[in-house]
Amino acid sequence: MNLQTEQLIQHIQAGIEEKKGRDIVVADFSQLDDTICKAFVICSGNSPSHVQALAESVGEFARKGAGARPTAVDGLRNAQWVAMDYTDVIVHIFLPDVREFYDLEHLWADAELTEIPNLD
Repeated sequence: MNLQTEQLIQHIQAGIEEKKGRDIVVADFSQLDDTICKAFVICSGNSPSHVQALAESVGEFARKGAGARPTAVDGLRNAQWVAMDYTDVIVHIFLPDVREFYDLEHLWADAELTEIPNLD
């Protein structure tokens, strides 16, 4: 993964941690062929309003820290699963039950997965 992508992921992670997002996992696809991006950042919020706040924080930290804006954001209306597309990195912010249902970590199990410890 290149330095610019790593820095973007760090700013995304900081935005998640700022609003107390939980269970952050970074899936690194850089060693895999034919993937849609270089990495996923996956996390959980505990309510729809928390998911929205996490998405706003990620957007702010990515913009201010890395000069990055998402090319697309989907899911803000019902805020059960928000996806933010930064081209090389896609951020997935879930409610816990929706995250468990879609289970992206196991769907992409051949990627290098890094679990970030919760701050509390």
